[in-house]
Amino acid sequence: MSYTALSFTLLFVLGTMLVSVWQKLGLEKDIIVGTVRSAIQLLAVGYVLQFIFKSDQVIYVIVIILFMISVAAWNAAKRGKGLRGLVWRIGLAIATMELLMMGILLSLHIIEATPQYIIPISGMTIGSAMVVSGLFINHIKHEIQQSKGEIETLLSLGATVPQAVQEVRKRSVKFSMIPTIDGMKTVGLVQLPGMMTGMIIAGADPVVAVRYQILIVFSFTASAAITSMLLSVLSYRLFFTPDLRLKQIVEQG
Repeated sequence: MSYTALSFTLLFVLGTMLVSVWQKLGLEKDIIVGTVRSAIQLLAVGYVLQFIFKSDQVIYVIVIILFMISVAAWNAAKRGKGLRGLVWRIGLAIATMELLMMGILLSLHIIEATPQYIIPISGMTIGSAMVVSGLFINHIKHEIQQSKGEIETLLSLGATVPQAVQEVRKRSVKFSMIPTIDGMKTVGLVQLPGMMTGMIIAGADPVVAVRYQILIVFSFTASAAITSMLLSVLSYRLFFTPDLRLKQIVEQG
């Protein structure tokens, strides 16, 4: 695709902005900022990946994966305003998931140990883990506030903190997994995922493209579940003071 042809896709953005103006939604600034940022970021990543793929150095792969984990953790942690130490906990959960996923994929020779495979698959699974982390934190905050009386009653009756928040953690993990599970149920019927579509457009055999997409779908599901469950273990104590009283947490959408 030429840059000239690519520039015509701005018509979609312009159309969206005109609808926003017409309906007085006030989204024009956000749309412009998002358009510019996404274009610059993707072009920059394209050139960075081009350099990494040509150099084929392990250190560059490690650096870019650590960078992706850091950005994902920072972004997801914004859902937990007022919870100190949340960023590194999310980062640890995502990093652990990444080590497990890549360890399995590489040790079983499911993918080749090259930057062309490791970086894109890592990016997709880390992105999925980021979304799940944000959903989990947002929901557990709401659940703890709604179940405050129940939790305090359990604590007063001698329950430990893990016992008092067990149901809250369970509901939050299930909630964070809803988009991933719904996506699994409808993939190929409602949506044709990006990786498969891209490979088909590039000329790959549709059956081969589907096999790679199945790999991604299963990886997404595993990464989402691992990250959410790890985060539920690492983060629940952030909602309590050292003397086991619930903190007053600011609700955030």
